[in-house]
Amino acid sequence: MAVLKVVEILANSEKSWEDATRKAVKEASKTVKNIKSVYVKEQTAIVKDDNITEFRVNIKLTFEVN
Repeated sequence: MAVLKVVEILANSEKSWEDATRKAVKEASKTVKNIKSVYVKEQTAIVKDDNITEFRVNIKLTFEVN
């Protein structure tokens, strides 16, 4: 039987929500092993002068605990 743990992570990107998600997983993988999935819980953006300047994601990262 596998035991899974879920952590919530916030990340941002100047490019896209997808890039912010990739950055979150890449950074988390430096210390968290056995990542199994990522769930994008929330997406937001910062707007300045009628342009999106920052994309933000709130994700839930699931990994297996050994």
